[in-house]
Amino acid sequence: MKILVTGGAGFIGSNFIRLCLQSHDDIEVVNLDALTYAGNLESLADVAGDPRYEFVKADIANRDEVNAVMEAHAFDAVLNFAAESHVDRSLHMGPQIFIQTNILGTQNLLDAARSRGVARFVQISTDEVYGSLGPEGAFSEATPVLPNNPYSATKAGADFMVRAACRSHGLDCVITRCSNNYGPYQFPEKLIPLMIANALEEKPLPVYGDGMHVRDWIYVLDHCSAIDLVLRQGKTGEVYNIGSMYDVPNIQVVKTLLRLLGKSESLIKYVKDRPGHDRRYAMDSTKIKNELGWEPAYTFERGIQQTIDWYLANSTWLENVRSGEYQSNYEKLYAGR
Repeated sequence: MKILVTGGAGFIGSNFIRLCLQSHDDIEVVNLDALTYAGNLESLADVAGDPRYEFVKADIANRDEVNAVMEAHAFDAVLNFAAESHVDRSLHMGPQIFIQTNILGTQNLLDAARSRGVARFVQISTDEVYGSLGPEGAFSEATPVLPNNPYSATKAGADFMVRAACRSHGLDCVITRCSNNYGPYQFPEKLIPLMIANALEEKPLPVYGDGMHVRDWIYVLDHCSAIDLVLRQGKTGEVYNIGSMYDVPNIQVVKTLLRLLGKSESLIKYVKDRPGHDRRYAMDSTKIKNELGWEPAYTFERGIQQTIDWYLANSTWLENVRSGEYQSNYEKLYAGR
């Protein structure tokens, strides 16, 4: 099988590529990534010399670049991880780049895949397209799509275009929607690596609002194993929710990190909440478990300890990605809160 992975230099994409190359001898992977601020080829340095792996610098929002990559290879499948993905950035920068990448970029990939007879298209989406939950229940695949911020709205738009390509044009498409990921190689604007990095330097840990926003946390390798299964066995036109059912308040995650790092809770700094902050997410993964036999392999306790250990052992990687644009963005998000 030869697959195109877009956004493969990002957090989830790089972990997926590594998992594929380690798990399947018969796979070839082309990684298409624009190498924007969160894309980092250091995250794939260990597989760069594998003859089954190739990197191409290109932007899915550029139709000509997408077509050139598609014409150069005969892909069996396209997996679209590429996205502008941080809610805060969508609020502070405006939605234009999110529309460009998440919606138009996805459509470029769909058009190219359809014209070249690609056998399967997997869209990597998010639980955020469902909006916010009340105090009870969980998102199922039948939950209405009701996004509440520019990021999730553009991801929902991309999902709808994928559905339309499947229903209108017969392209074999599958959509996965996952809860909050954590693990190695995650860019430190996200909650867990940000808190680890700040705690190690005895800096304040900024927590939005009262810290009681609930998220379902899944170790990235569990997410990747689910995507690999959907790629090979998922039913055409279906949506599969992926979650670990470990839904807890953000403040509990932060306090767990401080405890495991041996740091004081006095480092916690509550900051002004962001606009339209969804209160609670939780995922019902019954469908993928019953239909495809998937189960998460990592408990939160095991996954979070491995994540901490990885960041402690890879301080050079962490420092490299925290320079430049990351620093200016961090100040933009949290200065004065």
